[in-house]
Amino acid sequence: MYRETEIIRPVPKIPASENGSREADDLVINIGPQHPSTHGVLHLVVTLNGETIKKIEPHLGYIHRSIEKMCESLTYRQFIYTTSRMDYLSAHINNLCCAMCVEKGMQIEVPERAQVIRVLMSELTRIASHLLWWGALAMDVGAITPFFHAFREREVINDIMEETCGARLTMNYMVPGGVMFDLHPNFQKHVHEFIDLFKSKIDEYDELVTNNVIFQARTKNIGMLSYEDAISYGCTGAAARGSGVSCDIRKIYPYSIYNKLEFDECIEYACDSFARYMVRMRELRQSLSIVEQLIENIPQGDFQAKTKAVLKLPKGEFYSRVETARGEFGVYIVSEGGTTPYRIKFRSPGFSNLSALDHMARGQKIGDLVAMMGSLDLVIPDIDR
Repeated sequence: MYRETEIIRPVPKIPASENGSREADDLVINIGPQHPSTHGVLHLVVTLNGETIKKIEPHLGYIHRSIEKMCESLTYRQFIYTTSRMDYLSAHINNLCCAMCVEKGMQIEVPERAQVIRVLMSELTRIASHLLWWGALAMDVGAITPFFHAFREREVINDIMEETCGARLTMNYMVPGGVMFDLHPNFQKHVHEFIDLFKSKIDEYDELVTNNVIFQARTKNIGMLSYEDAISYGCTGAAARGSGVSCDIRKIYPYSIYNKLEFDECIEYACDSFARYMVRMRELRQSLSIVEQLIENIPQGDFQAKTKAVLKLPKGEFYSRVETARGEFGVYIVSEGGTTPYRIKFRSPGFSNLSALDHMARGQKIGDLVAMMGSLDLVIPDIDR
């Protein structure tokens, strides 16, 4: 008669983690890459002990397109628009940085009208980006209604962009020397209408979300990132300013006409997810103030400097940086004097900001992870490139 024998197998060795040995009852789960809580194609390997996060390992590259390598075969007019597809919510601002880097190399003087148009478009872009972030963060923590309120106002900005630029998201409007087209005749009228609309709605955002006790409970003292750690991880934008770090490029290294404008650098000191939230909410008002200052003072003149059809940068290295909706974006060009760059490197804010997620999340509950990620405002193509 066949008798089943008991097979005794050795207990597998649990690999050690960075901060000590992993316990036998730890659980490793995958969040993403296809998951609404990751805000894009991001894969997180999360080590849990019960509901407490012990470690997070981001796995990147799911939409890596080798943009930097691609730029080596594109002209100095063409490569600019690859950055529209990185942080697609800051497309105007990314394109502006590229155009500024080319202008620095060729010593092109941009007309004053073009400078004003560039800043107007950049700040409208910042408002539109923050609106999408605000609606998405609220939805992450369980509030559905604010998402529709945010998109209601954002659509007005998209309509303005479409009227002048011909596109709503990746506009391809900035060119070396200025902008591609002059403003639409209705631009000022529609921007005035948006200003009046937004002023009547922005207090509503605070009533719906900011002052909501449930939202505050979900974000206060969650995802702590100290001043020193924000600097150590290379964080920029609201991720750093929510920890008391002064890093707004528009203020500390002014470009374009920002040194002629009156606006405040928004800094909070609580170092948590709510502080990062408040930075962006205050920036909405500051960007609106910049738009108000410029919309009645658009000078006459050319919207683009006269440049050659084929641009050649002199031999050398050139760097330019701007403040996008997510932080510092930099463009580094190495030129050998030809019509295409020898090497291009993009410094995107999302990559450094994401690197702080593991530090922020350790010891926190898994249910708070989406709030922490939402406070960083990640755009994954900006990270993958």
